[in-house]
Amino acid sequence: MHRRVRPTSTVALATTLALGLTGCAGWGGGPSGGGPDTINVLMVNNPQMIDLQRLTKENFTADTGISVNFTVLPENDVRDKISQEFSSQAGQYDVATLSNFEIPIYARSEWVAPLDEYVEADSEFDQDDILGPLTESLSGDDGKLYGEPFYGESSFLMYRRDILEAAGVEMPEDPTWQEVADIAAQVDGAEPGMAGICLRGQPGWGQVFAPLTTVVNTFGGTWFTEDWDPQVSSPEFREAVGFYVDLVREYGETGAPQAGFTECLNNVIQGNAAMWYDATSAAGSLEAEDSPVRGLMGYAAAPVVETDSSGWLYAWSWSIQQASAKKDAAWEFISWASGREYEELVGEELGWSKVPAGKRASTYSNPDYLAEAEAFAAPTLAAIENADPNDPGAQPRPAPGIQFIGIPEFPDLATQVSQDVSSAIAGRMTVEEALDRGQELAEDVAERYRERESG
Repeated sequence: MHRRVRPTSTVALATTLALGLTGCAGWGGGPSGGGPDTINVLMVNNPQMIDLQRLTKENFTADTGISVNFTVLPENDVRDKISQEFSSQAGQYDVATLSNFEIPIYARSEWVAPLDEYVEADSEFDQDDILGPLTESLSGDDGKLYGEPFYGESSFLMYRRDILEAAGVEMPEDPTWQEVADIAAQVDGAEPGMAGICLRGQPGWGQVFAPLTTVVNTFGGTWFTEDWDPQVSSPEFREAVGFYVDLVREYGETGAPQAGFTECLNNVIQGNAAMWYDATSAAGSLEAEDSPVRGLMGYAAAPVVETDSSGWLYAWSWSIQQASAKKDAAWEFISWASGREYEELVGEELGWSKVPAGKRASTYSNPDYLAEAEAFAAPTLAAIENADPNDPGAQPRPAPGIQFIGIPEFPDLATQVSQDVSSAIAGRMTVEEALDRGQELAEDVAERYRERESG
C-alpha cells in the first residue's frame, strides 16, 4: 500500500533525536514571569542541563543580577513546545535549547535572532575557540550565526580492549565496516551473554537512523541526490542497510529492535557487548568512576567503506527567540553557559567527567579535563573536527547534514522508514521490502521540492 509522508512544516519538528542520555521527568508549565532582569529559558532535561540549572543562581545570577526561570522538559516534549513557541513568536521564552538540525531551519524562518553582533562585542567569549564544524552547522544560509553549542558530539567505535586482546584481535585505528563485522564474529560470545557488537535498532529518525545514515553515507548511498532524486531503494542504500541489519541480527544484542542509545550503553557497561558504534558523548559514562568498564575501553574512528570519515555531528545549543525583548540579557546567559569559565566551574564543583565538552578547542588542552578524559578526548576531538555536514558522503546533497538531512520533512520520513527497518531487524520483513516502501515515501518529499524549485 502506498503510504504518504504526512505534510510537514517547520512547526512540526517534535520527533525525538535521542542521541544523549535523558534525565528524570522534566518540570512543565510555562515561564513564571519576572522583571526586566529576568529571562525565561526553555530547555531539554539532559543531565548536563540539570547541572546548569543547579549552578545558575549561585554563579550566573550572583555575578550578573540576571535571574533565570527554567522550564525543563523531556526531549520529545521540549521539541514540541519550542516549535510551537518559536513559530508563533509568542516571546514568552527568551532562550531555548535547539540542535544543529533545527537552527538553520529556524533561521530561514526568522524565528531565531542572529548572534554575530553579540559575539563581536564580547571579546571574552572567544568564538574562535568554538570548534569550526559546530560554528558552521549553527549558521544560517546567510552565513550569520544563530546558535552557540552547550555541548557537541560526533560518533566513534567503542570496544573492550581486554576482550579483543584475549581473542588475539587488534582493532585498526581507522577500521572499515567489514573489519568491524569480522571482529564482531570473533568476539561474539567471548563471555557468557556477550554480543559481538551493539547497534541501535529502535525505530526513530534519531534512533536507528542516526548511526545507520552514517553507514549509508560511507557505503556510497544517500537519501536524495542533489537534484532531489530519491535513493532509498538504490543499490548503495540497500547494501548499507542490508549490511547493518545482517550484522546486528548475527552478532548484535538481544532485543535489538527495541535497543536505542540507552539500551546499548547499559549493555556495554554490564558486559553484554564487546563493541558499540554510537555517540562520542557516551564515553564519559563508560569511563565514569562507578563504571565497571572504566579503563577497559578502546576508542576508534567511525568505521568507513568509501569515505575517509563517517562520524556524525550533533550539538545541543542555545538560540534566542527573535521576539524576545531581552536579547542582551539572553546573550549574557548564553555566553556564560557556553563559555570556558562554565566548564571550569563544572569541573571544580561537580567533577571534570561532567563537563559539557565537545565544543571548545581549549577543553582538549585543559590538563584537568584530560586527566579524566584521557582515554577518549583525542578520538572525540578528531571525530568532531573531521565531520563535514556539507559533504558527508560520495555525492553532493540537496541539504546539509550527516546523520540527518536538514529539511523539516526528514523527521517524519526517516521515522516511518525506520519502523520498517526495525521490522527487518526483527525478521518480520526483508530489507528490500522495507526500502521499497521507503522509496515511495521519499518520492513524496522529493516531488514537493522539485515542484518548488521548478516553480
